[in-house]
Amino acid sequence: MKILVADKISPTGVEYLRNQDGLEVIEAYGSSPEEIQKLAVDVSAIIVRSETKITPEVFAVAKELKVVGRAGVGVDNIDIESATENGVIVMNTPTGNTIATAELTFTHMLCGARPIPQASASMKAGKWARKDFSGSELRNKTLAVIGLGRIGAEVAKRAKAFDMSVIAYDPFLTSSRAKALDIKVVELEDAFKHADYITVHMPLTDTTKYMIDENAFDLMKDGVRLFNCARGGIIKETALINAVKSGKVAAAGLDVYESEPLSEDHELRSLDNIVLTPHLGASTKEAQESVGIEIAEAVFDVISTGKVINAINAPSVDAKTLQELQPYLTLGEKLGTFIQQLSPNQIVSLKITYWGKITNLDSLPLTRAIQKGYLLNISGQNTNDINAPLKMKHLGIEVEVTKSSIDCDYTDLIQIEAVLNTGNSLTLSGTILGKGLPKVVNIKGRDIEVNPNGQLILLENIDTPGIIGSVGQILGEHGVNIGNMTLCRSEESGGTALSVYELDSQPCAESMDKIHALDNIKNVTMVRL
Repeated sequence: MKILVADKISPTGVEYLRNQDGLEVIEAYGSSPEEIQKLAVDVSAIIVRSETKITPEVFAVAKELKVVGRAGVGVDNIDIESATENGVIVMNTPTGNTIATAELTFTHMLCGARPIPQASASMKAGKWARKDFSGSELRNKTLAVIGLGRIGAEVAKRAKAFDMSVIAYDPFLTSSRAKALDIKVVELEDAFKHADYITVHMPLTDTTKYMIDENAFDLMKDGVRLFNCARGGIIKETALINAVKSGKVAAAGLDVYESEPLSEDHELRSLDNIVLTPHLGASTKEAQESVGIEIAEAVFDVISTGKVINAINAPSVDAKTLQELQPYLTLGEKLGTFIQQLSPNQIVSLKITYWGKITNLDSLPLTRAIQKGYLLNISGQNTNDINAPLKMKHLGIEVEVTKSSIDCDYTDLIQIEAVLNTGNSLTLSGTILGKGLPKVVNIKGRDIEVNPNGQLILLENIDTPGIIGSVGQILGEHGVNIGNMTLCRSEESGGTALSVYELDSQPCAESMDKIHALDNIKNVTMVRL
């Protein structure tokens, strides 16, 4: 077997591979796309960092390829869809750069407090301008950590050592986890309003894109300091530039950008009180050593034993079991994503119950698929079947699984109950019908059959005439076609009705506002699957 190491990783990792019997290691650093395609023809595995792109063209020719391993977290340089289509596992190393990124973030914070890079540049230019570089102390300042995952928690720990007051915004963090970290959790607006320093540690998703924009800056204190070593696009760069120019932001530090590499003429480069680094989050000797060894061992496990860890696009099951589970894995992920969008941000636990013949199958991959689905809109696309349970644990959400032997109305049934911190709960159930067709069959205790695909509007209203017609008219006026509609009514006259509209396209904000404004509407929820 052959392994292509396309980007330079830790020599210890390469040496580990060379010591394996029957394995040929090809080191091809700095190869062109054309050279990578030629080398990939007969390899079993490819290891990359961020430089080499593994494109559909590579997957098309690499007929023996089983796994692509990324020595790092981000997999933007690997075409995940093409890998999946070609049956290739994509793996990463999600924990190896935690300390490195946390320390870089804190380095940026210190440079924002004391203008060390600017003072150094002045000194090297032959100047002695002590009065030009007055700074500020971190002690007794308030730091807002936006996103309290692994890296955010490490930054918070270091801030406390500097006698900073730490607050955090993380809509999915439970109170028990916050208490364990000894951190006060606040709403996002309060984080903006009260912080002297703000650091970002969120994944880039539809929800977090431009989370910090013009409106956010308007809420902040004058002279706030802002730092992002997470993902470009969370901070709107044009808004940041204007905020720096106006004095709203006294200093900023960025390691990531909306478009990378940052263009030579980008205006961010011209602002003296912004410190820029070229995406160095994982660029420490220790982090590279860690991820290099980790990915070498993980990739070899895949091609030698079939063991899979930290897979982006595949569950950790053998081929035969995967074939049996596949329809349920699809259903489980859909149900997880569905109930996350139905639930408030903070829940205490997910209670998962299985009925029917699926109780005889290995439920662990299915349970992980449900957790992955629940986290997709929270933790981003790096969430996978392997790391989903750990991410749930970090959020303080318990997962309870029951296999029931009691008869139910279906051959197989999956029910998910989201338990809220108020003690209340809501449920969602689904099954497989016909030839592997997933269906939602109960929402919030109401029997209703829904296809869990695309754009859905869930409407709860007082059961009065005209609601369905009004909704259809509003959607039609805005060019949205209703593919299907199902309705569940209360038995009593004038009770509450639940209807689900399956749409061919996403409705605009204006049409949703109009639906919300209709008389007798109790609740409107948009679900995207």
